[in-house]
Amino acid sequence: MSADPPTRRYRIDVAYDGTAYAGWQIQPNGITVQAVLEETLARLSGGDRPKVHGSGRTDQGVHARRQVAHTDLRGGMAPAALVRAVNALLPADIRVVKAAFVDPAFHARRDAAAKEYRYFIWNGPVVPPFVRRYRTHIRTPLDVEAMRRAAARLRGRHDFAAFTANPNRKVESTVRSLTALEVRRHGREVTIVARGEGFLYKMVRSLAGWLIRVGEGAVPASQTGEVLASRRRTARVPTAPPEGLFLWQVEY
Repeated sequence: MSADPPTRRYRIDVAYDGTAYAGWQIQPNGITVQAVLEETLARLSGGDRPKVHGSGRTDQGVHARRQVAHTDLRGGMAPAALVRAVNALLPADIRVVKAAFVDPAFHARRDAAAKEYRYFIWNGPVVPPFVRRYRTHIRTPLDVEAMRRAAARLRGRHDFAAFTANPNRKVESTVRSLTALEVRRHGREVTIVARGEGFLYKMVRSLAGWLIRVGEGAVPASQTGEVLASRRRTARVPTAPPEGLFLWQVEY
C-alpha cells in the first residue's frame, strides 16, 4: 500500500471585494469568503475540505487588500501552482495573491503582530460610480484638521469599550494599543489609517464614525477624550458603513 501524500502548511494572502459576502467567517446564513475558499480548495484536493484559518474576521461588505490565512493541504503542490489553480476556480471577487510554504506551527491569527486597516471616504457632492462600492460617500465638507486632532487623542493604549459593538461573545479585555490613527486627504478622497496590535468588534468602523462626526462639525474634537474615558458605547459613536473599510495588511 502506498503511503498518504505528506501534508504541508501554506500561508495564503487573499484579496477580496466583500460586497457580495456576509463577511469572512463561515456562518449558517449567508455566503462568506472563508466558505468559498474552503469549497474551492476541496475541489482541488479531491473532496477533502481543508480548514482555512484567517488572521481575523471582516464584517459583511468589508473588503481586504491583504487578508492572511493558513491551510494544510496534502500533496505539497508548489505555491505558485496553487495560486494559479485556486484562482482558476474562485469567483472574480476573491483572489489568492500569494502562497508560500510555512512552518507547521505558523498560525495566521495567533502569530499576527499588527494589522492595518484603511477607511476610504469620498467627500464631495457626487461619488464616481466606479468607486461607489469602495468609498463611503460623505457630501458635507469634512474638516480634516479637526479629525486629526480627534485622532491624536485616540492613539496609544486605551480602553476602547466606547468604540466597539457587542460581539455576542465573551471578550476578556477591551484594552487595545492603537499605534497609528492618521487622517489623510487627497482631493475628494479622505483616508483614515488605523494600525494596532489587534482590534475589537467593529472598532475601526466606530473610530471612523466618530471622526466623520467630528469632521462634519456635529461634535467638537475636544469631546473625544471624554467619550473614550466613559468606556460606554452609546449613540454618540456611530458605526460607519462597511463599504469604505479595507483590511490593508497584516504584519508578522
